[in-house]
Amino acid sequence: AGRWLCGGGMDVFFPKGPWLAVWCVFIPTYNNAGTIRRVVEEVCRQTCHVIVVDDGSTDGTADCLKDLDILLLRHARNRGKGRALQTGLRHARFLGFDEAITLDADGQHFADDIPLLLQAADRCPGCMVVGSRNLATEGMPARNTFANRFSNFWFRLQTGIRLPDTQTGYRLYPLRRMGNLWWLTARYEAELEILVWAAWKGIPLVPVPVRVWYPPEGERVSHFRPGWDFARISLLNTVLCGLAVVYG
Repeated sequence: AGRWLCGGGMDVFFPKGPWLAVWCVFIPTYNNAGTIRRVVEEVCRQTCHVIVVDDGSTDGTADCLKDLDILLLRHARNRGKGRALQTGLRHARFLGFDEAITLDADGQHFADDIPLLLQAADRCPGCMVVGSRNLATEGMPARNTFANRFSNFWFRLQTGIRLPDTQTGYRLYPLRRMGNLWWLTARYEAELEILVWAAWKGIPLVPVPVRVWYPPEGERVSHFRPGWDFARISLLNTVLCGLAVVYG
């Protein structure tokens, strides 16, 4: 089915068959052994071109996927969601894909919504499609709602663009038009940062409503650290506001 290659702190598992397509799906994951296989299997019903970046999981996440026909990349240690995004997007470009759809590995997104993002990209070629969750949905954690509104405010200040959901991990990236974006951050705040850089590069940002599901409180797997991550996001916003004056 493939082979493992080790080097540069990363393991790579190559799937069978040719990879000739315009778009792929890329899933960053860290310690999601309980949900990752179901998420990947649902995505595989939409496309056979699936890339998973295991960001140094220690719970056997990668072992859940070894028999699936996907491209599996593994960081030797946890480097943060921003670095996992960077790895996945770069490999998607290297493989020749024009677009990459990202979604989270915790099961909150519905793979059946992938066609909605593709349809939006067809209507606006070269755009970045941003899957927008309903912030008032039942079961959404209060801290997620606050973090999103906080992020939305700063994004609009930095770019002049109003988006309903700047924290979503469900997106379609136009790889060729993005080129080599700058990466200042390595963790959750990278998802806001990449939106800001895309806006400054003149890439249209198109929001599309998507469904979201949150498991009960005791079953949720979250690696978000409210104090530390909010501090990192605040520092990033300070830097971006300064750059918005001189660059953006």
